[in-house]
Amino acid sequence: MTAISMSRREALLGTAAAAGAAMLGGMALPKAYAKAPFAKEQAPYFYRFNHGRMQATVVSDGVLPLGEPSGTFLGTSKEEIGKLLSDNFLSPANVVLEQNALVLNTGDKLVLFDSGMGTSTMFGKSTGRLIRSLKDAGIDPATVDAVVITHAHIDHIGGLVGASDNRLFPNAQVYITQADFDFWTDEKKLEGATKAFIEHARRNLLPYRDRLVFMKDGQEFLPGIQAMAAPGHTVGHTIFMITSDGKTMCNVGDLTHHQILLVERPRMEFAYDTDPKQAAATRVRVLDMLAAQKIPLLAYHFPWPGVGHVAKQGEGYRYYAAPMQMMLDAAG
Repeated sequence: MTAISMSRREALLGTAAAAGAAMLGGMALPKAYAKAPFAKEQAPYFYRFNHGRMQATVVSDGVLPLGEPSGTFLGTSKEEIGKLLSDNFLSPANVVLEQNALVLNTGDKLVLFDSGMGTSTMFGKSTGRLIRSLKDAGIDPATVDAVVITHAHIDHIGGLVGASDNRLFPNAQVYITQADFDFWTDEKKLEGATKAFIEHARRNLLPYRDRLVFMKDGQEFLPGIQAMAAPGHTVGHTIFMITSDGKTMCNVGDLTHHQILLVERPRMEFAYDTDPKQAAATRVRVLDMLAAQKIPLLAYHFPWPGVGHVAKQGEGYRYYAAPMQMMLDAAG
């Protein structure tokens, strides 16, 4: 007969196991509730914060993928672009931009800046969700008093009309520079390289022809909102200084499309600029001002929700995203 040696601990564990088995009495184990289907939706795509006595809501039209970046970001090597992205833990194979549209409640008016891609799938199927984002944020498009256009590229004016060419903001006036309106609705350009951009600008802007207001450089065209010419990306590209209760924020539109490539290397050129060299000069001038005066910015294409600061760094700048504040205090 073989001797069996057992420690006191092993004996106790064995006794406990036996008792547990007896209590279960052959009963089946309960269902594992962790084995559930993966969720398919994120949180609603809006973010609110206060600016002086105004309230800002950033709503998304969805991400806009540009693909491999060396054909879009020009004036340097593919290897340098790849390293800039990799060093910041970003994929060098596909640059993905956000579309951060600002809605500003001034207390008297509801103002939307830019309108996304709308029904166009030029950059894929991840765009075109602006109206959904507005509704998720509790904003009825019919209550928007003004739509302010930084410039007339497709990803900024594409959401003004619906699939049936109906006005999606029926009670809004549309503010734009005359230079950009004239350039991007010119039917003589329909046969050129910008054909798709011209078609979409005409489709989205012409239905609002009776509600257009042409704003000018330096003009405070709505209370607390001042236009500032920032040409180069388009002939009439405009940024906006928004001031309330002594606080100023700059909506920079497409002054810079990328928080690394066109901030740390602001003189790099961008393929979608009408005048790349003018755009680079404008970018440096404005980023210098924002950095020197420590003015917060909202960038249309930066990582969600696109709010932060820039500071001088070497030959360029560095972008510092503002922490998201999930507790909303009363404005003022």
